Amino acid sequence: MSKCITTGARQVFRAQAVLVFVAALGGAAIAGVNAGLAAAYGVLVALSVSAVLMWREQQSMAHPEWDQHRLLKMFMRVGIERLVLLLVLLGLGLGLLKLEPLPLLLGLVLAQFAWLAVAVTQKGK
Repeated sequence: MSKCITTGARQVFRAQAVLVFVAALGGAAIAGVNAGLAAAYGVLVALSVSAVLMWREQQSMAHPEWDQHRLLKMFMRVGIERLVLLLVLLGLGLGLLKLEPLPLLLGLVLAQFAWLAVAVTQKGK
């Protein structure tokens, strides 16, 4: 990862990467292997969406000459890109891969809470 990416974004990425294994092992221990795979897939979906955000953040930080209008357009485009990626990956997991919906969504939500955890810990710094 580049030095352009903020420390908070790196911490979120690391936390979500660790959650892949936690979700897989926890889901498998509680509800079986299929649930563990579904939960891990949910975390991987969140990790993919986070990776797109980090990539675009790095891209925008590499261009300090961009004005506010261009950054606003990029902000909106990134939001749409992340939403489309989320919907495609969830559709793939639920439709084509036939993963269990509840563990998949729980894995996704768990990974999103990593954002909140890092935000709360970084707020005082």
